[in-house]
Amino acid sequence: MTTPATTTFTRMDQSTPDQWTVIGAEVRDHQPRVAERVLAMLRSLRDMVDGFAVDQLTHCLQTATRAERDGADDQLVVACLCHDVGKAVSVPNHPRIAAEILRPYVRPEVTEVIRTHQDFQGRHYYAYFDRDPHQRDRYRSEPWFSLAEQFADGWDQVSFDPDYPTFDLAHFEARVREVFAHPHGM
Repeated sequence: MTTPATTTFTRMDQSTPDQWTVIGAEVRDHQPRVAERVLAMLRSLRDMVDGFAVDQLTHCLQTATRAERDGADDQLVVACLCHDVGKAVSVPNHPRIAAEILRPYVRPEVTEVIRTHQDFQGRHYYAYFDRDPHQRDRYRSEPWFSLAEQFADGWDQVSFDPDYPTFDLAHFEARVREVFAHPHGM
């Protein structure tokens, strides 16, 4: 095993182009760790039930399974799988966390679907928390609105069924590695 290259600067304003070449190469060489960390975060959702009929990993797997069975492309299937991965950090702002993790790797409309999915889901439960269940309507003019509706109503909100025939995480792992291998602009 080779030792990773390092630079010696202690302040960015004193760095050189050659040092940034080293850093850029290291980042590219270690890109596979992104997928592994996302998969670890997904696995951690197995411990989160929070009152639902299934744990959050199973919920994510069901959402991705439904999307795949409906013919969604790889970016969308992976986004469906990862849509609640932010719950590993924080439930209240989990959609934004998940969207930011996905942003460099998926189309902008997929990022927007994930970023706003809680407001689209709100149709089914916001009223129980004295919130406006019509929050999705503020996105009606967005070009990705129908995709967000399909995600929320067809795949996400119906994926809490302990008896649904769900693909396991191993089924999706190669696709996760492929999507997270190529950030935009690198």
